[in-house]
Amino acid sequence: MNKLITIFKIPELRLKIGITLLFLCVYRIGFHVPLPMVNQEEMLKTQMQQGALGQILSYISVFSGGSFSQSTIFGLGIMPYISASIIFQLLASVYPPLEKLKKEGQSGQKKINEYTRYATVLVCLVQAFMWVQHIMRPKSSGGMGWAIQGYEGFWYIMTAVLIMTAGTIFLMWLGEQIDEYGIGNGISLIIMAGIISRIPQATSTLLFDPTTNRIKDSILTLGGGSSGHDVGFEKVLVLICLFVGVVMAIVAITNGQRKIPTQSAKHVRGRRVFGGTRQFLPLRVNQAGVMPVIFASSLLMLPFFVFGAIQSYTQSGWAAWLKDVFERQGYTYNLFYIALIYFFCYFWTAITFNPKEMADNLKDYGSFIPGYRPGKRTADYLERVLIRITYIGAAFLAIVAIIPSVINSSLEVNYLVAQFYGGTGLLIVVSVALDLVQKINSHLVMRNYPGLTDS
Repeated sequence: MNKLITIFKIPELRLKIGITLLFLCVYRIGFHVPLPMVNQEEMLKTQMQQGALGQILSYISVFSGGSFSQSTIFGLGIMPYISASIIFQLLASVYPPLEKLKKEGQSGQKKINEYTRYATVLVCLVQAFMWVQHIMRPKSSGGMGWAIQGYEGFWYIMTAVLIMTAGTIFLMWLGEQIDEYGIGNGISLIIMAGIISRIPQATSTLLFDPTTNRIKDSILTLGGGSSGHDVGFEKVLVLICLFVGVVMAIVAITNGQRKIPTQSAKHVRGRRVFGGTRQFLPLRVNQAGVMPVIFASSLLMLPFFVFGAIQSYTQSGWAAWLKDVFERQGYTYNLFYIALIYFFCYFWTAITFNPKEMADNLKDYGSFIPGYRPGKRTADYLERVLIRITYIGAAFLAIVAIIPSVINSSLEVNYLVAQFYGGTGLLIVVSVALDLVQKINSHLVMRNYPGLTDS
């Protein structure tokens, strides 16, 4: 408690936290402002019948900080900016002009960020147009039919597209202002705020009866209610233990490092010896972060829509079966999910970490790994170690990612509950919270205060 009070005693840190909370409040207000040409009553009726589509849209919203299903001015969230950033990060590793810009340092990164903003606008326009056209098209034409009568025309659609695009650009600006004037990573905090805001809804779905707004009788009963789908007392205990266990595992793996010993060469000048110090090169166990899960889950959404379209046009039995496989998210879906997570873990690690470049840097600074010659042998050793720890990191991400599907199918718990009390949403929240704590710690230690994690 005294450490928390100390945080607010520092004027600069107090101001940064206040600015961050203010910007997040602005984001949450805009999150509930609907598009002016969308019929809210019709939208709510349709959402009750969406089924798998509503579940998929809810899953997309976890990573975007927005809400497709509510069609608000922030409906696209921050995902277009993240997509554009990922595209340019990948291009900077394979496209020579961008690779040259990246090596120029801060000035080159500033130019890449400018290109990323332009790409974000294009991605927003495409995504918003596809979504708005779908929700405003009449049901007879295969759309949602959410448009207010008289607002179905092309210019109204373009107005809605521009509103959603402006909403995402505003969120991008908010994230940059948090980076500059607040504390923590602005984009990550926006996503985290969107996830946390859904936890009360998940809790109420688990504990309260929507008809009476009272705690369900099945919560205090072993085996649940008579319907078979009510959550019983033993399931609540399992969910609580799972929540604590997943949080502890995420903290351990996120902070987990493989420390490789390095030693600097000794230099003798006169009677004095310089260098020869022993240090460590830390390699994170989960080098790729949460990106493989985002890539894998996004890619696995495509088969549901593709096979659904094939089945509707050709009435093929095999297409209906495959659509059902990816809709139910059962055993086959989880196998594909795990395989894609492993693939993207190794892919993203190979893009973001270059063992040869690291070995060259050690050589340039006069350091070496004991037992390995500087240069190629050091690079081969780093690559071998990285492959092994990436396997462990990918296994951890795979287990965390399939937890919601396992809970949903085996415990018959609502997917909304399973999604936020174990799984990717919890992974993002804990990772961002750890990063935030580290940045607050740096401010405290810089002013000779004890850190939050110091005993």
